[in-house]
Formats: sequence, C-alpha cells, structure tokens
Amino acid sequence: MLNIIIQYSWGIFIFIEVLSLLALILFGVARYFFDKTKLSLFFISFFLFLLIIEGALAFYIYIQTGEISTIQIVITIFILYACTFGILDFINLDRWMRQKIGTLRGIELLTKKDYEIINKKNDAKYISRKYRRTSVIHLIVFLTVQIFLWTLGTTSFSEMKMYLSDFSWVESGDSKLSPYPNNLTLGIGVIWGIVFIVDFVYSWCYILFSRKS
Repeated sequence: MLNIIIQYSWGIFIFIEVLSLLALILFGVARYFFDKTKLSLFFISFFLFLLIIEGALAFYIYIQTGEISTIQIVITIFILYACTFGILDFINLDRWMRQKIGTLRGIELLTKKDYEIINKKNDAKYISRKYRRTSVIHLIVFLTVQIFLWTLGTTSFSEMKMYLSDFSWVESGDSKLSPYPNNLTLGIGVIWGIVFIVDFVYSWCYILFSRKS
C-alpha cells in the first residue's frame, strides 16, 4: 500500500485537484442557479476536505520516506495559497458571480453589505490600505517559502549570500547552479519571484501615487 501511494502520488494529487475543481463548479451551480444553500455548503465543505486530504498525503509521504520531495513542496504551495490569497480571491469571485448571475436572472443576489464593499472598492484610500496590507502579507509568505526552499538547496548561510550577490543562476535554468534543490522548485521560485516583484511594485506604485492625487 505504501509503495502504491508513493509511486502514484502525483496521480493521486492531480485526481484530488480535479475533484476540487469539480466541487467548486458544483458549488457555483447549486448556489447561483438553483439557490440551494445547503447543497452549495456541502460542495464547499467537500472542497475543504480535499484540501485536508492533500495535506495528509504530503505528510504521509514525509513520514514514510523521511525526505521532502517535489510533490510535498507543490502541495504546500497550493495549501498556502488556498489558506491566504485563495480565500480573498474566492470571496471576491463569489460576490462578482452573484452580481452577474443576479443581473442575468433578474433577481437580487447581493446584500447591503456586498454593496458597501463594492462602494469601498471604488474608494482610492480603501484600495491603498488593501494593497498595503496584502503586499506585506505577500512579502512575508514569499520570503518564508523562498527561505525554506533555499535551505533545502544550500548548505550554509554564506552560500545563500553568494546566490544573492550573483543572480546569473536565474538564467541558467539549472538547479545545480542555483539555491534550489531541483529544477521544479527552481522554476516555481523564479516564476513566483517575477509575479511577486510585479505585484509588489504595482501595489506600492498605486499606494504612493494615489496619495498625491
């Protein structure tokens, strides 16, 4: 049984992700088109249950092998996103869907609080506070995960400093020349780094320029 789980761990992970996506789709259908609140709660609860299963899978593989593998890192990133930015993205998507589906069906699906939030999103000061908060959270999460990955691919702090002073390893695409343990984590780290820089610069440009306007 152990060998089967480890051997097909990627297949199991992908299968769970497909089920998670299906659960979210069924949640939307039940909530927005059929007004089945209890049924929609069941599907979102099932999605959260699958998230726990993914975490259990990563932990089980670690307990049995005693090593941190690529799949465990990928699952950890998925879970971190779901528990941080994923929650905010889901809430915003839910509100947007209720607004659009409500207009399409000719019924009111938004609450008074929803309209208050929508109005706040048109307030530059509110958006600035939001960007300031989310950018700091993103910075903390980004640095935490990156430091964790670098500790897996390096042997000392001085080696980390060497990679910080020379970023030629970014262009090489070879994990052996980088602070990451393998090519997959190198790809994830570099792509996330680009996304982080763009997001951070955009957020603080908005914050600084909105103050002047």
